[in-house]
Amino acid sequence: MAIISEDDFHHSSNSTYRTAGSSLQADQEALLEKQLDRPPPGLQRPKDRFHGAYIIFFSLGIGSLLPWNFFITAREYWIFKLSNCSGPATGEEPKGSDILPKGDLSEPLRREGRTSSEGERENADKEGEESTVVPIHVRVLASLTVMLAIFVVMTVLVKVDTSSWTHSFFAVTIICMAILSGTSIIFSSSVFGMTGSFPMRNSQALISGGAMGGTVSAVASLLDLAASSDVTDSALAFFLTADVFLALCVGLYLLLPRLEYARYYMRPVWPAVFSGDEQMPQDSANPPLVVPGSSDSPTPPLRPILKKTAGLGFCIIYLLFITSLIFPAISTNIESLNKGSGSPWTTKFFVPLTTFLLYNFADLCGRQITAWIQVPGPKSKVLPGLVLLRTGLVPLFIFCNYQPRVHLQTVVFQSDVYPVLFTSLLGLSNGYLSTLALIYGPKIVPRELAEATGVVMTFYLCLGLVLGSACSTLLVHLI
Repeated sequence: MAIISEDDFHHSSNSTYRTAGSSLQADQEALLEKQLDRPPPGLQRPKDRFHGAYIIFFSLGIGSLLPWNFFITAREYWIFKLSNCSGPATGEEPKGSDILPKGDLSEPLRREGRTSSEGERENADKEGEESTVVPIHVRVLASLTVMLAIFVVMTVLVKVDTSSWTHSFFAVTIICMAILSGTSIIFSSSVFGMTGSFPMRNSQALISGGAMGGTVSAVASLLDLAASSDVTDSALAFFLTADVFLALCVGLYLLLPRLEYARYYMRPVWPAVFSGDEQMPQDSANPPLVVPGSSDSPTPPLRPILKKTAGLGFCIIYLLFITSLIFPAISTNIESLNKGSGSPWTTKFFVPLTTFLLYNFADLCGRQITAWIQVPGPKSKVLPGLVLLRTGLVPLFIFCNYQPRVHLQTVVFQSDVYPVLFTSLLGLSNGYLSTLALIYGPKIVPRELAEATGVVMTFYLCLGLVLGSACSTLLVHLI
């Protein structure tokens, strides 16, 4: 791989970099797709015909989170299944559960999901080391196959009477959730690492697809809440949809290498050889030392990647920390001030609408905006500044009508408009800023380190989620 100097820019096969004397406008233009890749002599860069690769990555993004969202959306189904019930599944909360506590009966599932997330941090950290040992197509297809197998099992068990072996069913559910969490992060980090070698719009498509998965599950939950009379029927619809999407993801991933556009960016890259103390190749006008292509790729150097992505890593960790601190622990307990009216819009549908659907839709909009606007740049001080400003959202949500309140009795915002406004701002800022930070990461390193850098960015994301989820429990007790 050679670095070619042209005017104020240094180009690599993965990105374009601005020298110290370039303008701010050049810093932004350096991230546009038209400058992201300079083809080798004699090799023309193909176009993404009919946006095929973009659609595939968007669909893979949906498939990476939609099954998990459906798994935890079917709350009434888990209440029914885990409460020793064998009667009609009417959707009413059963009594006499000897497994689940009163109140939020899905809490053990959420707790297991949080524990699994801690394992995901380790998986994401190890993924960078293993990415050169296990081929990416093996990791992607294996994880998809395992996820599909788990959902097939859960789909079959929907109509099976488990009232005589509730404890065993609970154990099976927890094991499936743990495996699903691990395979999901392997799939997501592998595909996101792969998009690091593609133009930035493909990383954006993958991330936006994940937000679309959350939006679709929120809409499905509302429809189920409004129309379904049998919780097993709705759960069956959820799980069958997840089965179809996972099977679709397998087919789409197998189709991806058949696209000329994808083959161009998935071509092998000679690895650069440098020590952890050296600067990254794009910081120097001299091309990096290369080793003739071989079947054995060295383990990507972690220290230079961490050093180069430290600023973006802080942004991602703090962004997800604030988001998971508020959503869903705080935002789902904000009640309508008109709850006493008895209207279904202020009782039954208030939280699903103003929290889950609104947040996911705003998050999707924020991520999609990055397809057209990428400001501020990766080295701008405005980006971490905007990230830190989101800290102010925490007291705004706390002083809405959060219930129950023990220590802080004051409700400052005496209108249902405020939680709607704050949730929209939370989702929009999370989607836009987190997507910028995630897609910038693989673009500020040489192309041969792009996949490993994508995995490191996923690690930052998981770390922020885990820290925020852990601190949200403390925040709830303080209120």
